[in-house]
Amino acid sequence: MKMTYFGHSAFRLETSESVILIDPFLSGNPHFRGDVAKASEGVTHILLTHGHSDHVGDTIEIAKRTGAKVVGTFELVQWLKSKGVESIEPANTGGTVKFGDFSVTLTQAFHSSASIEEEGRITYLGMPNGLVLHFADGPSVYHMGDTDIFSDMALIEELHHPRIGLVPIGDRLTMGAAVAALACRRYFNFETIIPLHWGTMPILDPNPDKFIEAMEDESNRVRLPPVGEPFDI
Repeated sequence: MKMTYFGHSAFRLETSESVILIDPFLSGNPHFRGDVAKASEGVTHILLTHGHSDHVGDTIEIAKRTGAKVVGTFELVQWLKSKGVESIEPANTGGTVKFGDFSVTLTQAFHSSASIEEEGRITYLGMPNGLVLHFADGPSVYHMGDTDIFSDMALIEELHHPRIGLVPIGDRLTMGAAVAALACRRYFNFETIIPLHWGTMPILDPNPDKFIEAMEDESNRVRLPPVGEPFDI
């Protein structure tokens, strides 16, 4: 199975049957230097953690062009349907959606979820979520979405045993480096941790250095993949 990190919270995962995009914020993402069409080539599924524009990103354009199924909380995908997205898979916290060679379970996340529309009007888009992906032939992946630490992360570990953690560390809008490291060290047995949601906005921590330092003797589990370069997991 291959994974590509596009910066911020955006990822591409490729299996033998599926091509999955998570939170495809590509246009306007300062870490992404590629082509949106190439990054989304062959996509079959788009998974969304919540409705903020830096996570929904290019979902509408990609879904219309490719016909990819869009999975997310009920309010969010219904809103996307009103924008012209035809193939939606509504879910909600605790629910699991199964596809050919993978499944995705929505977990809780401590954040918010909305779209700022014309004239500053805010449209509520349901609860934010994390995503746990289980694959027929690959390691389990937990994308935390945007969140603070919470003690029920221990239950996510107990229920799902994720091997790869995609963890927000940038502070201000999510947990910061020290708290994110505490979450990883206390609640999870990740084999690989990829820090995300850093350096793409002036108000976020500019790099993962503080997170790596806070991981202390477990910092060898942290991986910093070059943006846009596929790697095996």
